[in-house]
Amino acid sequence: MKTCWPVHLTFKGKTDHMMITWLLLVSLVCKSTQDGNGQENGVLQCEPENLTLSSSGQMIMLTWTENDPSCSAVHDVLVYELVVLKPDYPIPLTGEVSVMPDQIGSSHSWSWMSPFALECFSHSVRIRSRYNKQTSPWKQEHIHPGMENLKKPGVYPKDGLFEVGSNFTFCCILQAGESFNSSPSIKGLGSSESRQISNQTYALTVHLTEVSKNTCTNVFCTSPDHGACAYIGYPPQDKDLQCETQDLQSVECYWTVGRHSAVSFKSPTVYHLLGRQCRDRGDGSEIRGCKIEVEKHSGERNWTLTAENKLGKVELLDRADLIKRVHMFAPKAMMASTINARNVTLEWEWTVQHYSTLNIRCQVNISHGETHTIREYFGVGLKFTILNNLIPYWNYNLTVRCATTHHLWKWSDWSTTVNFHTRGDVPDALDVWWQAVGDKIIILWKMPLANQSHGIIKDYRVTCEKSGSRGKEPQHTTVYNNDSLTLSLDRTEEYIVTVTARNENGSSSPSTITIPSCSPERTERANGFGIVRSGGSFNLSWSPSPAASCGYIVDWCPTVGHCKVEWLKVAPNQTSARIFSKNFTDGVRYLISVYACTQGAPVLLNRLEDYVRETRIKDGLFKSLKWKQQNSDVEVYWDHINQREQSAFIQGYVLYWSEKDSNENFLVSTVNPEDTSLTATNLHISNYKFKVVAQTAVGECGTTYITATLNPLTDNMVKPVLISLVAVFGVLSLITILCYKHWTCIKQKVYPPVPEPVLTWPTSLDANKFHPLHVDHEAEVLDVSELRYDSVPVVEGYVIEDGKPLASTQTPGGYYNQPLKKSTPPLLTSLTTDTPASSFRSVFCNPSYNLLMQTGEQQSSPGPCLQEGTSLEGSFSEYQPQSNTQTLNFFDTTDEPERMSCVSTYILLPKST
Repeated sequence: MKTCWPVHLTFKGKTDHMMITWLLLVSLVCKSTQDGNGQENGVLQCEPENLTLSSSGQMIMLTWTENDPSCSAVHDVLVYELVVLKPDYPIPLTGEVSVMPDQIGSSHSWSWMSPFALECFSHSVRIRSRYNKQTSPWKQEHIHPGMENLKKPGVYPKDGLFEVGSNFTFCCILQAGESFNSSPSIKGLGSSESRQISNQTYALTVHLTEVSKNTCTNVFCTSPDHGACAYIGYPPQDKDLQCETQDLQSVECYWTVGRHSAVSFKSPTVYHLLGRQCRDRGDGSEIRGCKIEVEKHSGERNWTLTAENKLGKVELLDRADLIKRVHMFAPKAMMASTINARNVTLEWEWTVQHYSTLNIRCQVNISHGETHTIREYFGVGLKFTILNNLIPYWNYNLTVRCATTHHLWKWSDWSTTVNFHTRGDVPDALDVWWQAVGDKIIILWKMPLANQSHGIIKDYRVTCEKSGSRGKEPQHTTVYNNDSLTLSLDRTEEYIVTVTARNENGSSSPSTITIPSCSPERTERANGFGIVRSGGSFNLSWSPSPAASCGYIVDWCPTVGHCKVEWLKVAPNQTSARIFSKNFTDGVRYLISVYACTQGAPVLLNRLEDYVRETRIKDGLFKSLKWKQQNSDVEVYWDHINQREQSAFIQGYVLYWSEKDSNENFLVSTVNPEDTSLTATNLHISNYKFKVVAQTAVGECGTTYITATLNPLTDNMVKPVLISLVAVFGVLSLITILCYKHWTCIKQKVYPPVPEPVLTWPTSLDANKFHPLHVDHEAEVLDVSELRYDSVPVVEGYVIEDGKPLASTQTPGGYYNQPLKKSTPPLLTSLTTDTPASSFRSVFCNPSYNLLMQTGEQQSSPGPCLQEGTSLEGSFSEYQPQSNTQTLNFFDTTDEPERMSCVSTYILLPKST
């Protein structure tokens, strides 16, 4: 290859004509050479033209074209070489751009990212073309003069955008004479590394560990006043793309925004759905959405979303068939058209015409008070439904939401609320129970709630009749504004009570309960009866009872004081219940009963007492606390604890005692809650302090104190002796007073007065028939002080006086004169102490003096009278009470003599001295 070398000629002192001549010769030589060798022996003429150098951040971009006609002769790859030049920082070949023959003549570009901010120093770019070992001359383009040259100190780049976790090199341009801080402390930045680039420029490489808070992170080398604001954040991290349709004419896609980029104000994320930019419908929440119009599509397809900011880009994909992802709009124009007592017709409209062909399922949310119930209804293009089983005379709030029956994707939003009020009806049947208080029966019922009255309750009607007395007119009572009625019933009879409630629509169904008679309560003990306290309530359980044909009834009431019983009815297939009442009070004992509901009277299954919560018993429980000393023991006793004062079950008692001025305590206890005393033994003669407490599940409580001073044992005997003496003196005094007041009566009983003897003779006694009383001359002469004769009639063998039998009023009770016996009248003979041959054969007994009268033919009979051979004087020595009265007959048996009776008086026979 031959080359036309350029020739530089210098002419000195020659004329211009000679210069022009040589130039022409050289030109001809060169022209001849080029014609023979073409482009092989010269500089490449196809070179870049129209250079344009620009920058963005730290990126340098160069664009150029080839306009020289010689470039059309290039039939192979044309290569452009590029070099970036920086002062005091040599950079080798930076890059190459290859241009194909078909691209020649078009615009070409090249970019290069600088490791430093372009403001740190001046940058320039050189470019040349190369073809078949021939190169074009270098062309150079300058871009940024550099702040170092402009004498503007600071940290560069300014307002840069960086990703968390990356490393970046800042440059620090210092003022003249300023020192560089090789390790500045910058909040939000990690480790750093620095090096000097030029006299006044240093490179500072830092690790970006934290996102920028609030606005940006201030990066500085010497002073915060000369720093740079760095925005540190994340690229997009969106996820979970889901696409659906609401009107079957457009697609709506939703996704979840991942970690917040923290640089949205500096570089907001841009979204594209299917390549079309969509406006972000997010409201700052984690869920974002985008909607675009699409043609109706019946198959599956890919739905692609891209999210991009200056720090990065993410692409999300969802594959779905929109016909299976219909998210319906909420129903519109809600209306309750037909309203009855227990049902209503509900209607609504659709805003999308395509819904009329869809198989739809709708949920109706029925709200009343605090209760919410959801019912479902189905149908093609469903636009109305009928709601049944509503509560009469009740306010309702309804909302509706719908979805497709097949391929259920999502429910629509709830519709607007429609309100209505159902018509009234008769009340529901009452819940009735009973309670016995003394000799009264209280009929109880629960007043209907608002959802049970179905109108305004006017009154209640109670009907009572004896069980089995059908046909008789029952007793009716009307009750106003009350939930009970007290009845006075014959407790020996069984009664049937019926209660109904009445409002403006009529009366409820009757509720009947049987009141048992007052005979011993029918009880069927249920084994396994248990109770557990649970958060202010009771959990009960019991064994099933065959008698419970209609379920069970649980009632409860405080054990102390008057109360109105509360109750709960349980279904027959349940054997447990949780009872709760707003009236439950801690520390109050309740009596809980479980009954079996039968066709007749309820049957008591079991009863139990318990507390909802046991509480500590107040101190001073033992108000009657006393003590007594027994030798060296002290018994502390108290009255029985009233249940009203027990706020917990008492499980026993503990007696503590300690001697005065001593810290040593002793105790004795009992686990029997019925005990009312405890004894401290083996005490010394000293002062003691006693403390009595009750043991409960919540600890020892009810503390009561008492002090005692023990006396010596000799002192203890004084009191019993004094008490005995006083008792004896009192008894003697009482006897003395009683004897003094009743002395007359006592004397009469102990030593009665002896009456004077009186002898009464019959009036018809004949003188010639009278036998004189002969007294033995050896016998002691009787000095009779007085002998009186009274005329007394004789009637039927008895001596009478004034028509009455004669009887002694001075003899002891029961001693009366007996009838006169018929016998031969004896002769009166003298009384002797020993007269065996005496003519007296019978004995006349005088209770006081033992006077003997015998006949000659009769022997004395044994008995209380004197026997033969008995000394009369000896018999006078003691008093013998009269046990029988003998009658003496003085008359002949042949003649009907007049009868003489001996009055039961006494004949005094004085004793010989």
